[in-house]
Amino acid sequence: MGITEKFKRLIDNLRTNDDEIISIRCKRITKRINLDFWNSTSETQHIRYLGSYGRGTDIREHSDVDLAVLLPGTVYSQYNLYMFNGQSALLQTVKKSIKTTYPLTEIGGDGQVVVVQFGDGIKFEVVPVFQNTDGSFTYADSNNGGSWKKNNPIAEISAINYANTLYNKKVKHLARMARAWKQTNNVPIKGLLIDTFAYNFMSQWEYNDKSFLYYDYMIRDFMKFLSQRDKAQQYWQAPGSYERVSRIGLFEYKAAQAYTNALEAISYENNGKLYSANLKWKEIFGRFFIN
Repeated sequence: MGITEKFKRLIDNLRTNDDEIISIRCKRITKRINLDFWNSTSETQHIRYLGSYGRGTDIREHSDVDLAVLLPGTVYSQYNLYMFNGQSALLQTVKKSIKTTYPLTEIGGDGQVVVVQFGDGIKFEVVPVFQNTDGSFTYADSNNGGSWKKNNPIAEISAINYANTLYNKKVKHLARMARAWKQTNNVPIKGLLIDTFAYNFMSQWEYNDKSFLYYDYMIRDFMKFLSQRDKAQQYWQAPGSYERVSRIGLFEYKAAQAYTNALEAISYENNGKLYSANLKWKEIFGRFFIN
C-alpha cells in the first residue's frame, strides 16, 4: 500500500461516525429552545455548531459537541437587570428548558454552558448566546458573581473553511491528523490551537498545492513546525476572530519526537521497509492508522 492509500485510509478512519444521532439530538434541543424562547417549532433556526465539531476538525471518539443557541435580545435585557448573577439564572432557565425534552438525561451547568451528558458518552455543551451587530456573540459567564463575555466563533469557522477550500481540504485533514497524534501521545494542546497552527502552517508550506502523495511530508513538516514554536509564548491568535488561544502545556518536545518518527517512517518507505514504516506511523497516529 502506497502513501496515498495509507493516508486516505487514515483520513477515513478519523471521520466522525455519530453525525446522525448528533443531528437528531441537536434538532430536539433546538425545537425545545425555539418553543420556549421564540414561540416557534423550528428544528433548525437559532442554532450553530461551534468548537471543533463546528469547524469540521473533530475526529471519531470526540469529547463533546458545542452548540450555540441564539436567544432574543429581550431575554438579555431581562437577565441583565438581575441584581446578582443573572448569568447563572439564565443558564438555569436554559437547563430547565432542555430538561423538558430530556427529563432522564444528566444535565448540569458549568460556568458558561449547559452540559447535556447522554448515556452513550456523547456530551453536548450548550451555550446560550445573543447576536451582536458585528456578527460576534455575547454569552453568559456565571463565574465570580456573573458577567457577560464576547467572542466570535463564526469568524473562526469561516476562516478555517476558506483556507480549507483554498488548500483542497488539507487544513482540516491536517487538524484531524494532529488530533490523532494528540490523543495517541497525550499531548497538552487545545483543539483550537491545533486548528490555528494548521491554518498558519498551511499558508507557508511549500507543498500546499499537492495531493495525498505529499501527506507524509505534510506531517513531517508540521511536526517540525510545532517543535520550533517559542516555549515562552503563552498564546496565539485564532484565525478569523484574532482572539487569544492560550497554551495549556509544552507540546514542543512531543512534536519533536513525532518529527523524528516521521523522518524514520519516510526513510523506511523509501527503502521498501513498509512494516517498519507502518510501526513509526502508528507511533504518531496510534489506533487510527490501520495499514
